[in-house]
Amino acid sequence: MYYERIIDQFLSEWAARPSHKPVLLRGARQVGKSTAVRHLGEQFKYFVEINLEKQSEYKVLFQSNLDVKRIVPQMAAIHGTPIIPGQTLLFIDEIQDCQQAIMALRYFKEDMPELHVVAAGSLLEFVLDDLPTFGVGRIHSMYMYPMTFDEFLLANGEKLLLEARNQASPSSPLPMPLHDKLTSLLRTFMLVGGMPEAVVKWVETHDYLLCQEVQDDIITGYEADFPKYKKKVDPQLLRMTMRSAAQQATKKFMYSQVPGEYKTAEVKKALELLIKANIIFPVTHTNSNGLPLGDGRDDGIRKMLLLDTGLMLRLLNMAMGNIRELTTHILTATAADLVNKGPVAEMLAGLELLHYRTPNLQYELFYWQRQAKNATAEVDYVLPNETQILPVEVKAGVQGGMKSLWAYMRERKLTQAIRCSLENFGEFDYIDNMAEEPVRHVRIYPLYAIRELIWPCQHS
Repeated sequence: MYYERIIDQFLSEWAARPSHKPVLLRGARQVGKSTAVRHLGEQFKYFVEINLEKQSEYKVLFQSNLDVKRIVPQMAAIHGTPIIPGQTLLFIDEIQDCQQAIMALRYFKEDMPELHVVAAGSLLEFVLDDLPTFGVGRIHSMYMYPMTFDEFLLANGEKLLLEARNQASPSSPLPMPLHDKLTSLLRTFMLVGGMPEAVVKWVETHDYLLCQEVQDDIITGYEADFPKYKKKVDPQLLRMTMRSAAQQATKKFMYSQVPGEYKTAEVKKALELLIKANIIFPVTHTNSNGLPLGDGRDDGIRKMLLLDTGLMLRLLNMAMGNIRELTTHILTATAADLVNKGPVAEMLAGLELLHYRTPNLQYELFYWQRQAKNATAEVDYVLPNETQILPVEVKAGVQGGMKSLWAYMRERKLTQAIRCSLENFGEFDYIDNMAEEPVRHVRIYPLYAIRELIWPCQHS
């Protein structure tokens, strides 16, 4: 059974255009790239899938030259399926295994613009770095991530619940029974995560232990890829760095905390490779004096998010031993304790902020941290919001417990902010008597509704 993904809409819109560039679908292993393309293939009369990792005979077609008018008929002959512009979706999977095939993508746009071509692969960023040319302007990249909470709800048959949530807003909260149900499902999502295979296992069995077996297999697969990253990087260093990123999640990443007495430069290189592989996503400090946020960035001050909360918990288990207490905390802690204690809620918020963005661009996350000596003030995420900066705090608590946010808003002369927690939708005004414009308007969005910060719903 196929479970609906956000990227489906974007792929369908691409397929409906009379003229289109080949799509290069990028993302970590096992986030559902191939499954999404096969689902798209159901819209076509013919679907041709070739896997350059498993079917080496296709690689030969790209060796003599990159004439796609020669290559395509030969592909059709080997596959035994017509490849006809407008009627066939051609899917080239694991394209990272053949650099010539990647270079050939640009010629589909030039010489066969009506043919629908999608290519996908893992570790593509490493291969693209080594290419002498990469069809800029002739190839369209899309980025894919693990499943979002909304996608998790749909997979679990909760479409009506999702629709009810989409009608709520800070000025119109949900009835408490619906809020409680969404909160319970969010706790489950924190443990299961969004890797499609783990979600499928949960839908079929509702067994956390079986989901953990899937997550362990995925991590093992990622680690098996480490020797492919760069020959001069120690795979053990990559393992230790990945586990340390899980332990340090949502804190300023400290290279010295990676076990093994590695040099800072070595750890830094390993971390950059894990980022390039889309296993880790950085949240970069910005002084956020204005937009774009990247103008004030400091790449030396970053927090790290693993691509998936479920995988992060399994990595913590590998690094720390039994995490049964943490698992119990996620399932049973009060809303305030779950949000304010431990990194899972803040990490989930960051991933949701990233995953709901359009797949047509690769986005970055930013946060703010006061740099004065011994200062502790920090705002979890800062977002661009039209011409203003929108601070986002992941916190369950009273107004007086948000001192960092008030200080930040005072310095930046901001009047609007977001609080994400396990509270119901809501809003309040805070009077900051130390500011020139004292009124601070804060909207409360539950962690299960972060999508609305990216795609504002139309409320009646």
